[in-house]
Amino acid sequence: MDYIAAMGYLSELTKFGFNFGLERIEELLKRLDNPHRRLKIVHIGGTNGKGSTTVMLANILQSAGYRVGTFTSPHLHSYTERFRINGEQIDRQRVASIIEDLRPLLEEMVVGGFEHPTEFEVSTAIAFQYFDQEKVDFLVLEVGLGGAVDSTNVMIPLISVITNVAVDHTNYLGKTIGEIARVKSGIIKPGIPVVTAAAGEALEIITEVCLAGGAPLTVVGRDITWGQMSSSPSGQQFWVRGRRNIYEDLWLSLIGRHQQVNAATAIAAVELLVGYGIPVGAGAVRGGLAATRWPARLESFSGEPLVLIDGAHNYESARSLRQALAEYFPGRSLVLLIGMLEDKEWGKVAAELAPVARAVVVTKPDSPRAGYWQGIASEMRCYVPEVYLLEDIKEALDQALSLARSGELVCVTGSLYMVAGVRELIIKTRGINNVF
Repeated sequence: MDYIAAMGYLSELTKFGFNFGLERIEELLKRLDNPHRRLKIVHIGGTNGKGSTTVMLANILQSAGYRVGTFTSPHLHSYTERFRINGEQIDRQRVASIIEDLRPLLEEMVVGGFEHPTEFEVSTAIAFQYFDQEKVDFLVLEVGLGGAVDSTNVMIPLISVITNVAVDHTNYLGKTIGEIARVKSGIIKPGIPVVTAAAGEALEIITEVCLAGGAPLTVVGRDITWGQMSSSPSGQQFWVRGRRNIYEDLWLSLIGRHQQVNAATAIAAVELLVGYGIPVGAGAVRGGLAATRWPARLESFSGEPLVLIDGAHNYESARSLRQALAEYFPGRSLVLLIGMLEDKEWGKVAAELAPVARAVVVTKPDSPRAGYWQGIASEMRCYVPEVYLLEDIKEALDQALSLARSGELVCVTGSLYMVAGVRELIIKTRGINNVF
């Protein structure tokens, strides 16, 4: 099986949709001799910032001299982005080889009376198998969706991390913060340390679950604090005060104050690993954060007009985007290009972003979950009279670029499925290299 055939096979598995539960993934991993049980894992869940926190923690550990695997989702441009060791993506043929090994096991499961594993369950199995075969020192594992019955939630980690809790994926996780926090708290294991940057009702629920299971809890903002020193569109300098150390003059090329929270969360996890007797010095923290890159998170592309790309796919991330626009591009007029999935809080997102836009272009995310994607246009028109609706992503980007006046910013945001398509077009048309 070659890579193209493997991707075709995986694509066929999307017909099984979201089918929550751990029975299928546990059976599949059992048939692989339980590779997840041989890995040292940090499990990272939450609503926003999971990916950024994952890559920050992985880079810190790599800077300390360890061989570190990361499993993240979704990908932007290539499926291989999901599986990395020290930042290097898995080889395409290696993906195909593992899928070829898995395929007869999947067929045997169905013959044996099990439901067919979903695409994400197969991806999770690929991750565990690959990183076990490669004997990584650590695996930093991002939750796919939710927590309790997500297919990554089959192991006992060294640490569980819940970045935050906000309203998102309400069709699957619940309608309220409390309901969603319960689901996300499902990654908490008895006696296993937990780090969270959640607040309010979500923090109350996480605290309750930790107390019930005897899981020590570190709260970012209470036990770990931070403060900004300087910032510009090229990055930000800040400090973090942990329980074990004070980290001065930290640098991130990722902008937005929410990334400081993610960095503090990663540092909190690092300090817990140090408590396990795993050496990680302050220099590794500094070097790992400075080396962190994470595309489509307040990522700017120079040229005329300047293009800013950010995967703000829900209300909380839209609010962070607006704050970043005010801080890094104060008073700058902008054209907004946005595409969101049907199950998002359109009204709240529009209330955050539309007032800072002179014109808005709405387009369709490249996802079967796009649904009635046009609906956000009517929400935008409550604030901006100039709203355009274009289904084709390239046509939508061309429209946004043509609308931009001299000195204006084009801000591209919404679903990562849409943002990825626009990013590919920008990279191609502006001849940009080394952008991941």
